Amino acid sequence: MLIDLHIHTSYGSGDSNLSIDELVIEASRIGLEGACLTEHNKTWVGSDLDLYKKENPRLFFVGAMEVETNMGHITVYGLKEHPPKIWDILELRKVSEESGAFMVSAHPFRKLFNSGKNDNLLFREQGLEPIIVETAAAHPVFQYVDAIEINGSDTGQEKEFTMSVAQYLSKPAVGGSDVHSVNGLGACVTVFSQKITSEESFLEALHEGCYYPAIGLREGNLRSISLA
Repeated sequence: MLIDLHIHTSYGSGDSNLSIDELVIEASRIGLEGACLTEHNKTWVGSDLDLYKKENPRLFFVGAMEVETNMGHITVYGLKEHPPKIWDILELRKVSEESGAFMVSAHPFRKLFNSGKNDNLLFREQGLEPIIVETAAAHPVFQYVDAIEINGSDTGQEKEFTMSVAQYLSKPAVGGSDVHSVNGLGACVTVFSQKITSEESFLEALHEGCYYPAIGLREGNLRSISLA
């Protein structure tokens, strides 16, 4: 089952203009089977999400949240609200464990390889010295998250580097497009080995690790992330 684990909509993300109607139409066009509505520091109200589920039974919907923390952006699946102090990753980890939620480091190496300056959130103090996989993998954020995201909005180099770090750490990798409009939806997806029919089965599958990130859905050439 193909699910995009990182989608921002106009419902909960002020920087997105993607409507649910547009999302449903584009998902049907490209063959996307599930949409994780991952808003900035906000969760979906259950009744609102239930309405879209009822109106669009062919597309699996699940709500989530992208949290800005002191160790970068963390996508969290399974939290029903935004508790206080979860900007601190230690508190976020505690809350997630108590609720059975699942934490993912979102786009951890975005802008890491920009020429001229380093704007990466995790390694801003690093300067422009070359960063190898072992150095990147030693960042403490990866001790707290359950998985690492391959982000559809990242460059090819960033995707490959992220996958290398995930493999080095033996951490699961998920795929999400991180779209804020209809363009690019499904650019990176998570391929689950089983059918997902509920939020409970979704969380269970995440914790079990039976999935992999893939690209190429939009072009009709779905494939796992390959390393050079």
